[in-house]
Amino acid sequence: MSTTLQTKDAFRQLVWSYMEERDIALFPRPVYNRIPNFQGAYEACNKVKQLREFQVANTIKANKTLLVPTPRLTKGLFNKITPPPNPSKHILRICSTSEGVKHHSVKIGLNSKIKVDLVIIGSVAVSIKGRRIGKGEGYADMEFAMMATMGAVNSNTTVITTVHDCQVFESLPDELFGEHDVPVDIIVT
Repeated sequence: MSTTLQTKDAFRQLVWSYMEERDIALFPRPVYNRIPNFQGAYEACNKVKQLREFQVANTIKANKTLLVPTPRLTKGLFNKITPPPNPSKHILRICSTSEGVKHHSVKIGLNSKIKVDLVIIGSVAVSIKGRRIGKGEGYADMEFAMMATMGAVNSNTTVITTVHDCQVFESLPDELFGEHDVPVDIIVT
């Protein structure tokens, strides 16, 4: 997409409206004020699994560690998902829900010594140069900053986002972004 919009919120509204009006958005709907789920998200996730960066990381995927942010950072920074041994597909699905986080995870605090090799981050809009606009609450940027403070990530940590083609812009105005905004290294559609 290309446009002359001048605020992050204007880009968000454009993407959310476009996805809703063209039925690109998937559950949960409406996508307003959310990181959108979209037609083709499953295929995009499968493409991520094929990336070398994903395959060599010790994060996410079978036999890898999955860290999920604590909603609204209310009880710690992250939860490390710890499914039971030899889990069924049903149990793995439960582990990916808030209920699963309650029963199958361990809290990770700011003093934890962890190394995150790969971050997959949600986006509402991205530019081909890696500029990223989230849903507008700043949690992803804050979580990344907190991980940097604790030494879990650094400038060499790969950041990936999965989006629909309509969420990718040729450019986003540089003046909309500050040092705290997390850029993405790889965009998967």
